[in-house]
Amino acid sequence: MGSDHYFTAAPASPENLRSLRVTLAGRELDVTTAGGVFSPDRLDAGTAVLLTNMPPVPPGGDLLDLGSGWGPISLSMALAAPHATVWAVDVNERALDLVRRNAKALGLTNVNASLPGDVPDDVTFRTIRSNPPIRVGKSELHGLLEKWIPRLDERSDAWLVVQRNLGADSLQRWIAATFQPGFSVHRTATAKGYRVLKVRKHGSPPTAPIAVAEVES
Repeated sequence: MGSDHYFTAAPASPENLRSLRVTLAGRELDVTTAGGVFSPDRLDAGTAVLLTNMPPVPPGGDLLDLGSGWGPISLSMALAAPHATVWAVDVNERALDLVRRNAKALGLTNVNASLPGDVPDDVTFRTIRSNPPIRVGKSELHGLLEKWIPRLDERSDAWLVVQRNLGADSLQRWIAATFQPGFSVHRTATAKGYRVLKVRKHGSPPTAPIAVAEVES
C-alpha cells in the first residue's frame, strides 16, 4: 500500500479490484474490495465480532456505519432493514466507491455512501455501528466520536468494537468521562481479543454519575 493508509482520502496505490465471498446478515455474498482500503482480503476479525455480538438493527430510520471501509457493516444493516436508510461514512473515497458498487450489485437502494461533511446536519441516528479507525490516533478518534455519538436519537445506542490491546478499556473510560450526563457505556462482549462497547443515549440525563459496567472476560 506504500504510504497509503485505509484512512487516506484518495489512495494513490493501485486499486487491484478483487472479489471476496463473505457471510453478511446470514447470507453468503460475493463483494468487491480493493487495495488501499481497510481489510481488503477478508472480513476483519473485529468487524466479525461486532456483527456477531450486536442486536438486530432498527427496522427504519437513519442508521450510521462510521468508518465503513468497503461496507460489511453497512451492507449487513441494509440487508436486515430494507426500510431504513443506511449512511456509510468514510474519508476514503475508494472505500465509498466500493460501498456503492457492492450495494448496487446486491440490489440495495437504501445505502448512502458519504464523506463525513456530506451527511446533512439535521440527520440523527437510531443506531451507530462501528469498527472505528483506532490507528488514526487518539486525538483524531476522540474527535470523531465527539462529533457523531451526540447525533444518536434519544434512547438509541452506538455499538463499537475495539481491540483490547489497542486501548478498548481506556476508550471505554474516556467515553464514560466525556459523554455525560445523558449517556452510559457498557462492555457487552469480549471475543477474540476484542471488546464490544454499547453507548446509550438516554431519553433524559440520569441523576446518578454515568455507569461504567463490564462483563467478565
